[in-house]
Amino acid sequence: MAKKTIIVSNRLPVTVNKNPDDTLSFHPSSGGLATGLSTTYKQGGNLWIGWPGTYDHSKKEQEHISNELKKDNMAPVFLTKNEVKKFYEGYSNKTLWPLFHYFTEYASYELDLWDAYVHVNQLFCNAILDHAEPEDTIWVHDYQLLLLPGMLREALPDATIGFFQHIPFPSYEIFRLLPWRKETLEGVLGADLIGFHTYDDMRHFLSSINRLLGYDSSLGLVKVKNRLVSVDAFPMGIDYDKFEQAADSEKTKQKIIAYSDLLSKNKSILSIDRLDYSKGIKHRLLSFDKFLSRYPEYQGVVSLILLVVPSRDKVDQYQHLKEEIDTLVGKINGKYSRMNWSPIHYFYRSFSFEGLSALYKTSDVALVTPLRDGMNLVCKEYVASKTDQQGVLILSEMAGAAKELSEAILINPNDENQIVDALYTALTMPEEEQRIRMKEMQKKVRRYNVHRWVEIFMNQLDNIKERQTAMNMRLLPAKSQKRMLEKYTNAQNRIIFLDYDGTLKGFAADPQSVSPDQELKEIMTNLTSDPKNRVVIISGRDKETLEAWFEGFKVDIIAEHGIWLRRGTTDFEMIENLNSDWKSKISRMLDRYVDRTPGSFVEEKAFSIAWHYRKADADFGDLRARELVGNLNYLVSNMNLQVMHGNKVVEVKSQEVNKGKAALKFLSDDTYDFVFAAGDDVTDEDTFLALPKKSYTIKVGLGASAARYNLKTVSDVRQLLTDFNNTDK
Repeated sequence: MAKKTIIVSNRLPVTVNKNPDDTLSFHPSSGGLATGLSTTYKQGGNLWIGWPGTYDHSKKEQEHISNELKKDNMAPVFLTKNEVKKFYEGYSNKTLWPLFHYFTEYASYELDLWDAYVHVNQLFCNAILDHAEPEDTIWVHDYQLLLLPGMLREALPDATIGFFQHIPFPSYEIFRLLPWRKETLEGVLGADLIGFHTYDDMRHFLSSINRLLGYDSSLGLVKVKNRLVSVDAFPMGIDYDKFEQAADSEKTKQKIIAYSDLLSKNKSILSIDRLDYSKGIKHRLLSFDKFLSRYPEYQGVVSLILLVVPSRDKVDQYQHLKEEIDTLVGKINGKYSRMNWSPIHYFYRSFSFEGLSALYKTSDVALVTPLRDGMNLVCKEYVASKTDQQGVLILSEMAGAAKELSEAILINPNDENQIVDALYTALTMPEEEQRIRMKEMQKKVRRYNVHRWVEIFMNQLDNIKERQTAMNMRLLPAKSQKRMLEKYTNAQNRIIFLDYDGTLKGFAADPQSVSPDQELKEIMTNLTSDPKNRVVIISGRDKETLEAWFEGFKVDIIAEHGIWLRRGTTDFEMIENLNSDWKSKISRMLDRYVDRTPGSFVEEKAFSIAWHYRKADADFGDLRARELVGNLNYLVSNMNLQVMHGNKVVEVKSQEVNKGKAALKFLSDDTYDFVFAAGDDVTDEDTFLALPKKSYTIKVGLGASAARYNLKTVSDVRQLLTDFNNTDK
């Protein structure tokens, strides 16, 4: 079966309505997402899966709906009234929506709503699994389905999964308020590619996964359990041609004539929003009131066309907001109205597409001032509709679109005086300046339209899968492992170099709390009891710790990245005659960073010194580490020292020694017919490079390395060593 693309969103691009005579009718959606993905889901065997908009259907009705939707490459997820209430109206819009838009006072943290959210996400997963094949591409959309990528990853480990967040992602300080924050992040990280509208949203997400889950990132790439995940910004566009063509269509011209009484000869300011507290409608009305008061010459001259689309009117906050807007409109109209002029024309309903086009085309100013918005497409629709390039856009800095439309008059939506000034500037702006600004904005909106948005996202999704494939190709294949075990079995004199932290044992906040566990002791006992094996522990740790941990084991030790060597039970010897006079100078700098970075500490060894920050705040620790590395590199530039930035540690040691040089010392002791080395970080690269080409070298974790192969985890290394032990039995 050919590979297909499955689009998944809370709502289908079609709404099913139940008529008074109990028949069903199907009405297409005109939303931006439906427009952008229309060519994608209608191709070949592609599919769009989502809720059809109604609930509690009989089995016969469900069958009818499924059959009708199937004709247009859609498949429904049926929900009960109670599931819709708790999942959509409840957790999605009483918990996630206010929290992600920074209205923390409105957020509700009820366990039964969370349970319903998990349950419905699982229903969506089950519906997808009815249609998906392992090689399919699945693109999940928005905050209602944050857990779905993780559920899909568990069920279809090799699937290509994309996720796009259409609303803002809050800062860590806000997101951490969510009781189920870790589960939510783990769910999203099931995707291969995670997209946001803006770099700020992307940055907030990366900060949250770092602080809450401990995942580091580099250039938007995150290693999640040794699977590479890409996080990026993809500002969504609109169907530019559709709005541009509609602006000059006959239907729009007829609407303009029909609205002539409304528009008359007055200047008009257009405001279009769904009913939502994040849109700043109240602030807008208060600012317009202040504008008419401050500039009385505009009374009778300019009107605000306020179009509010009904939304979530069953939620308490939205009911209260509607009442407040009604009251404010009545107050302002009562205060300023004349017999032949109303300051505000208020509509609480939806307009047709041609009706919106007429308003976009004829309005002198668009007032788009959300308090917080993921993107906001209204401003882009307004720009595309201005075919005469006359008109001014006033845009909130808090909308994602502000990052692109810098030629708009950008305002802080909480500053009423700034909105008043912006309105005056817009209404008095010369036509030539309007044209210059509008032309630049149109160029951007036309170039990065919704179809381009889809294309770029899907290309990036393909790209990250290719990178994952390339990385997985380095993983130790079964055939190569079989050959390795055969060589191990046939070898008479083997040498095995094993790094410790991150190779034999996982990392911990306290570096001294990771002594060998019982499983590791058993592996080492079996490995070292074979007379054909010479086992060398090669680590950055100090010699006293390694000696204590491996007391009683027949192992050689290389300590402090190659400074100290111990062969068998002999005393430690220094590989080179080194001095440590430099340590006091470096130590003073590291101590200052301990003072400046709560949770960090210094570990001093005989001929090296390390600054650990695993216990520090993740973001702050990374910031300080980068700063420290830069300062140290400058300080040691003429001191023959090396600065190494490892896993939550910055270490300084002599350049004259490294693990590779130390490993060669041991290789020169004898002739070996099987050479093996495993390590996980940059210091182990010296070992891999120093060993003979026919050696078996293993990098623990995915990533570029001089090693021949990669293994994903410490557990994989332990299993391989166990396989070594079992070959001789």
